[in-house]
Amino acid sequence: MPSFTLPRITRITRTHKIAVAVLAAAGATSGLAVTSAPDTAQAASAHAPAAVKPVDAKGQPGKADDAKTGRAVTASVAGHTKVADVAKQHSTQQAASRSAERTGVKDYSNNLDGWIRQSLDIMKAKGIPGSYEGLHRNIMRESAGNPNAVNNWDVNAVNGVPSKGLLQVIQPTFDSYHVSGTPKNLTDPVANITAAANYAADKYGSIDKVNSAY
Repeated sequence: MPSFTLPRITRITRTHKIAVAVLAAAGATSGLAVTSAPDTAQAASAHAPAAVKPVDAKGQPGKADDAKTGRAVTASVAGHTKVADVAKQHSTQQAASRSAERTGVKDYSNNLDGWIRQSLDIMKAKGIPGSYEGLHRNIMRESAGNPNAVNNWDVNAVNGVPSKGLLQVIQPTFDSYHVSGTPKNLTDPVANITAAANYAADKYGSIDKVNSAY
């Protein structure tokens, strides 16, 4: 029979097995590192916050410095608007004042101060003497500033013509000294003051000289 020679099989020693295992493990680790690196970077990129792009006051893309000064720019715009509103209001008030001067009509407050000031302007136009102090002092003594005050206990009341109004004028006196341009109403504040001042000017020279019942 022919003889056959079996190929020699290289013997793998324990040392070789260990070396192969170490290399395999190193290769696996290296493969994991290479494979996982892109995944980690992608995850980080996916979760990273989007870059904030600055915009200007009109919502248009702005420079980087605009983002830092955005609050100051907003405050400046608001301040400019407020100043513009104040200027517009002032201009309107001036126009109204000029219009009032042209028409000769003033806006008086509906209180004792306004009534006295309106009466003084009428008195000045009519040549009736008297001052704010003189009118105010006598008004406070006679009625305490109540235009509807009525005296129901003195001799005039007994005679059926009670004193009425801010300066406690009786109807006959009011009718005689009523000043044109004021209401023909005894208790109307301005009409009452002006008629009383006209009466006092005739009897005493001026309402300023009256310091008691007159």
